[in-house]
Amino acid sequence: MAGLAPESGGGAFSASSNAAFKKQLNKIYAWYTGGFIAFVIVLAIMEQMGLPRNWIGYIFLGATVLLYAGIGVMSRTNDASEYYVAGRRVPAVYNGMATGSDWMSAASFIGMAGTLYLTGYGGLAFIMGWTGGYCLVALFLAPYLRKFGQFTIPDFLGARYDGNLPRLLGILAAIICSFVYVVAQIYGVGLITTRLTGVPFELGIFLGLGGILVCSFLGGMRAVTWTQVAQYIILIIAYLIPVIWLSVKQTSFPIPQLVYGFQLEKVTAREAELIKDPKELEVIAVFKQRADDLGAKLKDIPAALAADKAAAEKKLADLKAANAPAADIAAAEKALAAVPKDEAAAKDAWTKAKAANEARARPLAGMPRHSQQFAGDPNGDEKARTAYDTSRRNFLALIFCLMVGTAALPHILMRYYTTPSVKEARESVTWSLFFIFLLYFTAPALAVLVKYEVFNVLVGTPFDQLPAWINQWAKVDPALLSIADVNKDGIFQLGEMRIGGDIIVLATPEIGGLPYVISGMVAAGGLAAALSTADGLLLTIANALSHDLYYKMIDPNASTGKRVMISKILLLVVALAAAYVAAQKPADILFLVSAAFSFAAAAFFPALALGIFWKRANKWGACVGMIGGFGITFYYMITTHPWLRSVFGVTSPVELWWGIAPISAGIFGVPVGIALIVIVSLLTPAPRKDIQELVDHVRYPTLRGDKA
Repeated sequence: MAGLAPESGGGAFSASSNAAFKKQLNKIYAWYTGGFIAFVIVLAIMEQMGLPRNWIGYIFLGATVLLYAGIGVMSRTNDASEYYVAGRRVPAVYNGMATGSDWMSAASFIGMAGTLYLTGYGGLAFIMGWTGGYCLVALFLAPYLRKFGQFTIPDFLGARYDGNLPRLLGILAAIICSFVYVVAQIYGVGLITTRLTGVPFELGIFLGLGGILVCSFLGGMRAVTWTQVAQYIILIIAYLIPVIWLSVKQTSFPIPQLVYGFQLEKVTAREAELIKDPKELEVIAVFKQRADDLGAKLKDIPAALAADKAAAEKKLADLKAANAPAADIAAAEKALAAVPKDEAAAKDAWTKAKAANEARARPLAGMPRHSQQFAGDPNGDEKARTAYDTSRRNFLALIFCLMVGTAALPHILMRYYTTPSVKEARESVTWSLFFIFLLYFTAPALAVLVKYEVFNVLVGTPFDQLPAWINQWAKVDPALLSIADVNKDGIFQLGEMRIGGDIIVLATPEIGGLPYVISGMVAAGGLAAALSTADGLLLTIANALSHDLYYKMIDPNASTGKRVMISKILLLVVALAAAYVAAQKPADILFLVSAAFSFAAAAFFPALALGIFWKRANKWGACVGMIGGFGITFYYMITTHPWLRSVFGVTSPVELWWGIAPISAGIFGVPVGIALIVIVSLLTPAPRKDIQELVDHVRYPTLRGDKA
C-alpha cells in the first residue's frame, strides 16, 4: 500500500533550499528575458542594414531550437523522480508559467485569434471553455491529485480504483487523447517551420520534431519544465508586441484590450457597407453561378464528365496545333490531368466544390457579422428560429466540452505533481490562470484589429499592389490562403480571398506592415507554443507506457535506469508516428485539439471527479464508465465528422443528435460516464475500507491533523 499513501506536503527539500532555488531561478530567467529582447533588437537592426528575410527565419528557428536543446542537455537525468515529476520542487510561479506554456498549444497561439476572426462571437466559446476549465482544475482536481502523490493519471486510477484494469483503461485513454492532441501540435510546427525557412511542409515537420525530442528525450519532466518556462517568455512577448503595435497604429493607444471595442464598432459599420457593396455582390453572384453549374453536373455525372474530358482534350490539341507557348500547353495538360478519373471521383470532387462555392456565395466571404451572437433569428420564421436554437446549443455544448476536457487532460494534470506541496499546487493553478489570461484576454483584440486592417486597407487595393505576404503565404499552403480576381475588375474584394484561421496570428505583423523581424519573432512564439505542448504530450504518452504499463503492470522490479530508458525509446517511436500522421494533414488544428478535449472529458473526468468526491465509486463502476463515456463520444465522432467518416468508411447519412456538431461529442460521453459509474458502483461491492478512508483523508486532511 506504499504507493497509495498520500503526501502531506514538504517535498524532498527544506524551505530554505526551496527559497534559494527560487531565487536562483529568478536570476536566470531575468537574464534570459533580457537576452531575448536584446536578440530581437539586434536582428531588427541587422534587417535595416540589409539582412535577407530568409536569414532572419533561419536565425530565429536555429537560435530557439538550440536554446531549448541546451536546456534539455543541461537537464538530462536518469533519476525517476526528476524524469517523471521534476523532483517535485518546481515553485508555484514557475509551475504556473510552465503550465501556461504547456497549455498554450498551437491551437491557442495560432488558432484561437484566427477562429475569432472567422467566427466572431462564436469563437468566444473557446476562451470561456478553456478558462472555465482551469477553474474546475483549481477547485476540483489539482490539489487533491497532488495529495494522492502519484506520478501520472493512470497511476492515480490504478491506486484509487485498486487494480490494473482501471490503470490499463487510463493508459489507453491517455494515449489516444494525447496522440490526437500532439498530431495537431506537430502540424503547427510544420506550418511555422515552413514559413520561417521555406522548406517543404513535410520536411518542416521533422525539423521541428528534432526540437521537441531533444528536450523531452534527454531530461523528461525536468527538462520539459524549464524549457516550457523559457518558451512561455518567448511566446507571450511574441503574441503581445504585434497586437500592441497594431493598437498604436490604429488608435494611438498601447493597451489593445481596453480599446478594441471602439475598433469593433468601426468593423461593424464597415461590415454593413461591404454587405451592400456592388462589387462584393458581383463576386457572390459568380460563386453562386459556379455552385449552380456544379449542381447541374451532378444531375447527370456521366455526360458532364465526358463533356469536361472532351473539352480539356480539345483545348490541349488546339494549343499544340497552334504552337502555343509552353506555359499555356503545360496549363492545359494540368487542367486535363485534373479532370476526375471516374464517375465516383467526379461525384466526390463536384459535391465538395459545390459546397465550397455555396459557402463563399454569401456576404463577408461567408463570415458571420463579428458581433452577431448566434446564427438565425429568435424572432424570425421557423427556419431562422431553428438555426438560432441550434447555434446557441452548439455554443454552450462546446463550452461544456472544453471546460470538462481541460480539467481532465493528462498532460496538464501531470504538472501539478511537480510542486513541492499541495499548497503550492493550489497556488500554481492561480499562476497558470494569470499567465493564460494574458494571452486569452488579448486574442479577441487581435482578431478585431486584424479584421479592421483587412476590411479597410486590403479591400479595394488593386491586385498588382497587394502586399507580398499574400503570395508568400499562398505558397506555404493554398488551403490556408488563396486569392483570385473572381469578377475580373483588377480590384481586391473581400469575397475573393479564402483565408484559414491558422495563419491569422502568424501573418499579423505583415498585415500590420511591421518589420519582418517581428514576423520571425511571432513564428518563433508559435513554434514555442507548439513545441512546449508537444513535449508535455509526448512525455505523457511515453510515461503512460513505461511507468504505468511496463513498470506497474509488467515488470515491477525494473530498475530506475531501465524504466527511464524504455520511456525515452517509446517517446521517440510515438513522436515519429505522430509526425507521420501530421504530414498527412488529417484535419485542421482546432478540430484535432477539440476532439482531444472531448475524448479527455468523456474518458477521465467522471472517473477522476467521482474518485475524489465519492468514496463509494469502485473499480467496476470506473471501468464501465470510462469505456461507455469514451465509446459513445468516439462513435458520435466517426459517424458525423467528414474526415473520420472517410477514415472508417462510414457511408450512412449524417445524423446529428439535437444538432450538436462532432467537435462537442463529449457532451454525450460525460453524462453517460457519470451515470454508468454511479449505477455500476451501487450494484457491485464497495471499495476496501482503507481506500474509502484515504479518499476522506485527501478531501478533509484536517481530520487527521495534516497540513495542506
